[in-house]
Amino acid sequence: MTTFSVLPEAIKNAVETALGDKALDVSIALDEVNVTVRADDYHAAALILRDDSACSFEQLIDLCAVDYSEFGAGDWDGARFCVVCHLLSVARNQRIRLKVFVTDDELPILPTVTDVWSSANWFEREAFDLFGVVFSGHPDLRRILTDYGFVGHPFRKDFPRTGHVEMFFDANLGRVVYRPIAIENREITPRVIRESNYGRLR
Repeated sequence: MTTFSVLPEAIKNAVETALGDKALDVSIALDEVNVTVRADDYHAAALILRDDSACSFEQLIDLCAVDYSEFGAGDWDGARFCVVCHLLSVARNQRIRLKVFVTDDELPILPTVTDVWSSANWFEREAFDLFGVVFSGHPDLRRILTDYGFVGHPFRKDFPRTGHVEMFFDANLGRVVYRPIAIENREITPRVIRESNYGRLR
């Protein structure tokens, strides 16, 4: 099988043609094609991008969530959560970035794409665990990086830096114990002491 490199403009044209009105925006930045679709069209767009012969994005190589709540020094007026997929076509030697903004900031829900790309399984679990994005239809949506009793989603911008609870092993009880965090904020600026002639030529 012959592979060839495709110019970003050609990929952009192929994606625009394949997705039609399902594409909210198709742009090129830093020689990479970025595609934005509506949440309602996310799953259908994923199928098109995989199955259309001019696209053939048969591999999902990454999926992550983004919290835009503090984007642009708080001037962002769009949806808070976005899911970003990086897609690869081995057959056509081309890549794109697929973005979808979740409409509900309080309960972000998107359909799963595990039936389109099986590699989305753990990536979606990670996005759920760290950002709280729920993927409806996911076969096993459980936390993957934090503990089972963990409270909250640590990559959200409003998550406290010290967390909510701490976990430790209690030798007397013979088990893991959770308790509320009790950490006082403190100034940790180091004190610098220099010689009186510091920086002067001798």
